[in-house]
Amino acid sequence: MLSKALLRLGASAARRPWRVIAAWLIAATLAVLAAVAFGGRTADSMTAPGLDSGRAAELIERAGTGQEGMTAQVVVTPLVDGATFFDDDGARTALTRLRAEVQRLPHVLGTSDPAGALDAGGDTAVRGGLVSADGRIAVVRVQYPDQSRLSAEDLDALVDLGDRLRAELPLRIEMGGNLFYAFSDPDGGASELIGLLAAAAILFLAFGSLVAAALPIGMAVFGLTVGVATMTVLAGVTEVPTFAPVLGSMVGLGVGIDYALFVLARHREYLALGLDPHEAAGRAVATAGRPVVFAGGTVVVSILGLAVANVPFMTVGGVAVSIVVLTMVLASVTLLPAFLGAAGPRLGRAGRIGRIGRALRAGRSGRPGRRRDTVAGAVPAVGWRRWLGHVGRHPVPYAAGAVALLLTATLPVLGLRVGLPDDGSLPQSRTERRAYELVAEGFGPGTNGPLVVAADPAGDPGVVDRLVAGVAADPGIASVAPARIDRATGVATLVVFPTTSPQDEATADTIARLRAEVLPAAIGHGQARAHVGGAAASLSDVGRRTSERLPVFVAAVLALSFLLLMLVFRSVVVPLKAVLLNLLSIGAAYGIMVAVFQWGWGGALIGLEATVPIVSFIPMFLFAILFGLSMDYEVFLLSRVREEYLRTGDNGTAIVEGLSRTARIITSAALIMVAVFLSFAVAEDPSAKMFGLGLATAIFIDATVVRMVLVPATMTLLGRTNWWLPKWLDRMLPRGPVGTDTDSTGEAPRPRLVDR
Repeated sequence: MLSKALLRLGASAARRPWRVIAAWLIAATLAVLAAVAFGGRTADSMTAPGLDSGRAAELIERAGTGQEGMTAQVVVTPLVDGATFFDDDGARTALTRLRAEVQRLPHVLGTSDPAGALDAGGDTAVRGGLVSADGRIAVVRVQYPDQSRLSAEDLDALVDLGDRLRAELPLRIEMGGNLFYAFSDPDGGASELIGLLAAAAILFLAFGSLVAAALPIGMAVFGLTVGVATMTVLAGVTEVPTFAPVLGSMVGLGVGIDYALFVLARHREYLALGLDPHEAAGRAVATAGRPVVFAGGTVVVSILGLAVANVPFMTVGGVAVSIVVLTMVLASVTLLPAFLGAAGPRLGRAGRIGRIGRALRAGRSGRPGRRRDTVAGAVPAVGWRRWLGHVGRHPVPYAAGAVALLLTATLPVLGLRVGLPDDGSLPQSRTERRAYELVAEGFGPGTNGPLVVAADPAGDPGVVDRLVAGVAADPGIASVAPARIDRATGVATLVVFPTTSPQDEATADTIARLRAEVLPAAIGHGQARAHVGGAAASLSDVGRRTSERLPVFVAAVLALSFLLLMLVFRSVVVPLKAVLLNLLSIGAAYGIMVAVFQWGWGGALIGLEATVPIVSFIPMFLFAILFGLSMDYEVFLLSRVREEYLRTGDNGTAIVEGLSRTARIITSAALIMVAVFLSFAVAEDPSAKMFGLGLATAIFIDATVVRMVLVPATMTLLGRTNWWLPKWLDRMLPRGPVGTDTDSTGEAPRPRLVDR
């Protein structure tokens, strides 16, 4: 049985702690060395097979025009007030030198020449989109090969050149383009530190002991080091998206500290019963470790389910995050019991802070202090019993009120709009944001997200002219650059500039209209074909693909979670209720995200400078992670309720005792997760903000409104029906090992310590 295996594993690690700690030190060192030697840099390729933008990319690559590769743009304006490139020879000379220096960078295939176009005639430069009509802003477009032939060193070289030339030329120089998007490092380092410090403070307040607070943090740091280093090695083999390390750190810290917290709390219970530290650690791993393994497995299965979207970067990102979660589960059942064994009986004492707190309470009450559970050192366990008893006496109004509150918070989801925030949503401190604004000011917002129409005329010589005329006449198109036709293949490419910005909903409408109406009318009924590509089109396609696959993914995760919970708790009603309540909390989190990011409600509190659409892949990722994490709390909470029900046979007593005995731990765990996730909500990147705020909001709702109001209210209303399972189904199901019919030693459940 799993419980017996975990008992032996935990006890063995506690008896030989330094061997286990040394093994983890060696593993962490080897993982870091492997990451340095064989690891790669994260990169983003927002594509998926079978999309129209992908077919356009295939045609562009076949034509060999160079437009299939990565691009960057260097945007410049004279430093002298009122000067323009039309009349300032010094600025024009500086522009010529800048272009020449960029041209010499490694892997640069070519650059546009605004200075040369100015020398040929100002109208030429303006018509070519190289210099703004007022002559103040010029753009040097830089063409690179395909992303597979590039690395972050190419971005570093361009940025370093810009830093040097800013000091040498009389120009303001800003840079942007998809080279930055693909190879910019995520900004999660400071967020990780803030999250760790917040978690340490909460643990210290919860346990009143520096040693007890340090152990979960130490375990999480070990696990995060091994997990992220392994993710870096994976990036050397395949393309890992840039959001994966940030998301992996966020989820890894949250679940790692939470899992350690649950095991540590059980360990302290057993120490209080008088068990030897080694035996206490083994039993803690056997009891709390079982739901840890189950909960971690649920998180991993949910995340790996992202493969149903058939979007490669999401699948790889899910694998990368799953590696971190699995590492944390392994650390929870091996490294943590080693820490517990090394700490010995000291963990059974509350420490100086705890003694002072008890003395103060005794002084206020005029009687000796009694041992009392606390929630982050504040709310006594008897307070939870009173609250749960109160909810149990009034289940209908509490259930109805909580459901109404969550449904109200979910309503903004009806206005959910997926897309990808462009550089205009970055903070002003980023050069990409400043370059974006200069380009929009000089050339129009659509210039920041050009489309590329690729066409194979298939022997019809009039197709290209009809395409140019039809596309240019569309109301969503500002201009069309002259067509480029490859003589060998006959493939034509048109660079098209919309009238709206890349993240504007109208741009997605323009792309859809071109595909549905304009291109079919231009190519007729012959063999010719045409497709719309470019970064904006690719991102729009990925967003549509994920939206289409989201219902299938949600249904698969719900069905799997239902089956797993039915095995664990041997009930049909409990898993059905859990699925519905988790949907409510996740829906409320989605609604709050829409209100903040699309409507701008409270956006300034997290440093959001403009409203943005929800990143196309985030709803699916959030659902996978949140459903797995909410199952954590469901398993930990209902395992204790189930134990009490098997012990007493009374549903009401089981609800009050089970929930009150887990309330302190669940609340502390939720506070830690919320603190960790919110620390990422203040990052610069909008995607990190969305992940952080969405996860923090859902966990907060789940641990408060759902676990402490809806769960006791609904379980009270259902009564003994909670544990109903048809006899024919009971005979078919294998016996589950997690918090059901036996404890860690295979014996029937027996009364445990209840703090009073």
